Amino acid sequence: MSTTKQSAKGRVSRSAGRFGPRYGRFIRKRVVEVEELQKAAHTCPRCDQVAVKRKGTGIWECRKCSFKFAGGAYVPQTPAFRIAQRSIEKSQPEE
Repeated sequence: MSTTKQSAKGRVSRSAGRFGPRYGRFIRKRVVEVEELQKAAHTCPRCDQVAVKRKGTGIWECRKCSFKFAGGAYVPQTPAFRIAQRSIEKSQPEE
């Protein structure tokens, strides 16, 4: 009988590593994607600096100009907001 050690496949060692083997690989992978997106620095809608951080669920604040605004739970601008903003810009008459 051979005693070879099998390597771990698909092991998540980033932020979802705290869950260990629980909850399944794809759920842990999804948690990693969401947490990396929410913890990244985002662009401020007022001063255009990459300094927006999440304060709480749906609350975002720029560290440069202290502009505090409401957004999505995990990202400052949700995909639905971007679609609405695009349609508003199209309907605005040009001066």
